[in-house]
Amino acid sequence: MNAAAEPVVDALVERYVEDFPREAAADLETMSPIAAARSLGGLPISVLVGFWKFLAPGFAAILFRNMTEALRTGILESLPASQAVRLLGGIDEEEREPELARLSEDIAHELKELLSYPADSAGRFMDTRVVALHGNISAGHALDLLAERKGIGAHFIKLVDAEGRLDGLVDVRDLPFHPRDLPISQLKTPVQAVVGPMDPRDVVVQRFQEFDLQEIPVVDLDGHILGMIRHDTLVGALREVVSADMQSMVGASKDERALSSSWFAVRKRLPWLQINLLTAFLAASVVGLFESTIAKYTALAVLLPVVAGQSGNTGAQALAVTMRGLALREISFRQWWLVTGKEVNAGLWNGIGIAVTCALGVYIWSGSLGLVLVISSSMVISMVMAGMAGALIPIILARIGQDPAVASSIILTTVTDVAGFFSFLGIATLLSSMLGS
Repeated sequence: MNAAAEPVVDALVERYVEDFPREAAADLETMSPIAAARSLGGLPISVLVGFWKFLAPGFAAILFRNMTEALRTGILESLPASQAVRLLGGIDEEEREPELARLSEDIAHELKELLSYPADSAGRFMDTRVVALHGNISAGHALDLLAERKGIGAHFIKLVDAEGRLDGLVDVRDLPFHPRDLPISQLKTPVQAVVGPMDPRDVVVQRFQEFDLQEIPVVDLDGHILGMIRHDTLVGALREVVSADMQSMVGASKDERALSSSWFAVRKRLPWLQINLLTAFLAASVVGLFESTIAKYTALAVLLPVVAGQSGNTGAQALAVTMRGLALREISFRQWWLVTGKEVNAGLWNGIGIAVTCALGVYIWSGSLGLVLVISSSMVISMVMAGMAGALIPIILARIGQDPAVASSIILTTVTDVAGFFSFLGIATLLSSMLGS
């Protein structure tokens, strides 16, 4: 190609990929990985990240391996964590470590955590190196891509739809007996069963027994394929687990169980209860700051628990949703601002709705517009703060290595109490002239 024409071609490719990412992904998948990587080599990271989700996972992994080191690092640092994990899962472990080593410490730590799963979960048994392609790929091109991924030993190609969700299976053994230009979608067979990465070992075993499968796909909550559990791998892993269980039968558990001894429970819980006592004094000290205001306007003491109760419930709702997202790997630390923004917005609108109802009740009870204004405004503020705290606290605790299930509720109670008391009594003090005597 003429050197003078290269910038023009790069600009046209960038515009095409940016404006028509789905079509660009489909076109790239018909090319060889080397040619596809060369075509994308001059594009900005932001453009590559924008269309990456439209690539089939199997092709994405091969394409990634053929890109320059700078592009690979930029893509991993810019992709959402869930997509970066799926991409890293598609390459061999010895290739994965150098990629992680080039990332910033925070991002590498987060991706390593997401790539690990609890013992006895489906995620622990799965092989993340899967061949997942779109159905428009020809049988011949699929065989060429399989040759690129030699050593995986795949029985089936996993077909994914336009959104990357698992859509069917193609038996690899059928491919050589069909024309090379035949779209593999015509060879599709339905998926009989799937498991989630956090499903326990017993569920995986049950699925294998129920459907008599050679392998079973592992998908996330949105149906994106994460890996594959093969029957022989599961059997070998089960032998190791049984052996480890026998060796550790006399050891003390590190985690409390329903039938653990009471002294074990005391050792686990008492430190947090002591912390809770200190935080309760902190909340009480906030009330103490406004002792003269409460003494002058006794109606405030009646309404104070209403504000604290609503902010506490709002925070608990946000906390429950966020902790579930962390447990199921729906969210990661890098998405803290999305989760927080959602909960703040929910707290704002819920606060407005509750404030309207509360204002009506308080006006009928007291007839004071000043009191109505105080409780309405403080209700909105405290519920927004509670939503923010409910989202941030478990994410921060998980990020620093603490168990959110143990510590979150104690910290959240303090934050919601302080936010509720301070906003209500602070606004009441500012608007004391409207409260009357």
